[in-house]
Amino acid sequence: MSSLTDGLKNTATRDAAKRLAKRAQQVHIPVGSHGRHLFSALYYLHVSARTSALWAARFCWFEPLFRSQCQAVGRHFRMEQLPYLVGQGAIVIGDDVCLSGKPNIIFSSRHCTRPSLSIADGTFLGHNCTLTIASRLDIGRHCLIASGVRVTDFDGHPIDAAQRRKGGFVTADRVLPVAIGDDVWIGNGATILKGVTLGDRSIIGTRSVVTHSVPADCIAVGNPARIVKRLSPLSSDEKF
Repeated sequence: MSSLTDGLKNTATRDAAKRLAKRAQQVHIPVGSHGRHLFSALYYLHVSARTSALWAARFCWFEPLFRSQCQAVGRHFRMEQLPYLVGQGAIVIGDDVCLSGKPNIIFSSRHCTRPSLSIADGTFLGHNCTLTIASRLDIGRHCLIASGVRVTDFDGHPIDAAQRRKGGFVTADRVLPVAIGDDVWIGNGATILKGVTLGDRSIIGTRSVVTHSVPADCIAVGNPARIVKRLSPLSSDEKF
């Protein structure tokens, strides 16, 4: 009987503690009409301090470090955080390029002495994009590449399970350069696989997996990506 009573007491104590903890999570500092002005001022102070700190880190630390790893960087280059850079490769960046957030650039030199990445003028690369390069990746002018996009020019591991278990690497025939034309728009989270060429002004839908080349002036979506619409090519008068 005593053990049953003790058990009930312990259960009641635990339940009371849970209720107390839940109520504690709901406690907040009241923000009335007078407090709103104070906390609004503190909010803008916080944002200003954060913006200033990020600017100082970018200007004095992130950008000089990244530029030191590039073969060439054009005018009016903009970046926010230091990219996650693995391996050695030739990086060439054109004018007015913007790297938003923190992109990932991964080079593999097993099949190429110096793999290369080129990003042409006016291109935007979104946060958390991952570019994995064993040979060559060329990105054209005025491209919009949304956050979370993955581009790779090789298979990360062998198809053969026995080779993977042995820690083997992909063969040279599984390394194929990727080319992205001018004015290409790639939606959030899309994946571009080896050997793919995206024609000028093509559009790739969100989360699509592109396994084959897409001609110019086409919209491709899905997994695997398929052409769902053909756009009107620019006339000679409209080209810029």
